[in-house]
Amino acid sequence: MFALMLELGDTRGEAFPFRVCQCRVDCHECHSFARGLQLRQADVDYPFMRTITLTSVICIAFVAQSASQSPGSAAPAPIGAYSVSPELPGMGRPADTAATAARRRALLRRLGRATVLIPAAHERNIEKDYVQDNDFRQDNTFFYFTELETQDAWLVMTARGPDSLETVLFLPPRTPSQERWTGLRLGPDSVAVRLSGIAKVLPTDSLDIRLRRLRFANTPIYVPLGPTTREERQIADIAFSGADVRNLLPIVDSMRVVKDADEIARLRRAVEISVAGHVAAMRAARPGMYEYEMEAVLEEGFRGNGADRLGYPSIVGSGPNSTTLHYDVNRRRTENGDLVVIDAAAEWGQYTADVTRTFPVNGKFTPRQKAIYDLVLGAQQAAFDSMRPGMTMRQLDDIARHYMRDHSGTLCGDKTCDDREYFNHGLGHPIGMDVHDVGIGRPLEPGMVVTLEPGIYLEAERLGVRIEDDVLVTAKGGEWLSAGAPRTTDAIEKLMRGR
Repeated sequence: MFALMLELGDTRGEAFPFRVCQCRVDCHECHSFARGLQLRQADVDYPFMRTITLTSVICIAFVAQSASQSPGSAAPAPIGAYSVSPELPGMGRPADTAATAARRRALLRRLGRATVLIPAAHERNIEKDYVQDNDFRQDNTFFYFTELETQDAWLVMTARGPDSLETVLFLPPRTPSQERWTGLRLGPDSVAVRLSGIAKVLPTDSLDIRLRRLRFANTPIYVPLGPTTREERQIADIAFSGADVRNLLPIVDSMRVVKDADEIARLRRAVEISVAGHVAAMRAARPGMYEYEMEAVLEEGFRGNGADRLGYPSIVGSGPNSTTLHYDVNRRRTENGDLVVIDAAAEWGQYTADVTRTFPVNGKFTPRQKAIYDLVLGAQQAAFDSMRPGMTMRQLDDIARHYMRDHSGTLCGDKTCDDREYFNHGLGHPIGMDVHDVGIGRPLEPGMVVTLEPGIYLEAERLGVRIEDDVLVTAKGGEWLSAGAPRTTDAIEKLMRGR
């Protein structure tokens, strides 16, 4: 009403009892009724008053809109949000006990009469290791059969026949004084039985007694023999005891190739979070930004949506760095006209995505950049269209290269763009608990999740393009999991125009 009065003035031509001064309406220093200072309608700065009016209307509308929202309304939950289990270390996510039990049964059916011994991971030493995310990530094999993020534990499974399976989880006793430093730990009690779905949980100080019996059981003992277990005293003792010790990893790795429903759900979540980070980075990109500034936006998109950690160090390569496959220093300042290759993904629930997008930092592809990009995209699409169970990654690689060869023209000069000088890596690989997961040489089966990532890198032109998507193999072909991140030049430019 006050602003409206200023706009209309006093229709009688009477004086207003205030002054307009110093480009503001001031009801204190600029007026004095006592001194009888007056300003008539003709002296009012009307353009300024109209600005005041418009500003007032906008403010009122904003307040009204805010007031119309429910007081209890909240922002959407992060993509990776879950119902925490406060009794698990680190406010962990509940284990899918049915899935882990099924995996344990499947393993023992393969082994027949045997014993399996699997150690959990240990806390990393922050005084000696360069810990960049947190000081603990569970061992993949232990996680596969328990889905527990608990340290210094052991899983012992004994099969005495196809229908006889004993599973024992060994956990360190809880130490309240130590938990003031480390936080809650899972101890050998009824809580662990309920959360793990394993009926028999014992303290780790009884493990050695069990292991001494195993040496004389006259059955094979399977243990994971690899870099992460070479310093485990119990495994070394058994390996040199004369017992029949065999490597568990090849068998477990073969099981991990095809993902079950729980694993696919975790991968979907990891991919969705990764897509959100890529979209945020595209929207934020501007010429003159440093690569690490885009990296910061990207990774905020991951962590802000509930990622546990990065799946691998983020690659943000602009201009000449776009032609370096595993460039992850991310320190260059971008220039107008650069292409930016971002190869980065989130891990969620022990499973990681692997997504790459290429875009112009100024939001507009040049004709040359678009031609190279569309050739890479066409090669990726050709491989996807050929996916079906029974195909191998090598065959899909050949299909992508054949497409490039047939459609290159003179884009890459005297050679076709599929030449190893320009497309100098494989088409893709499986993903799962590792970004380069197990099963690379195995024919595709429904339930496998793989990447398709063709690329062309022209060092002389400081021009690199890579497009990488995560694909679930189905009975009829494949399903794009990372389609939420724009893939075509039109879609990328449309997204970046809306910045």
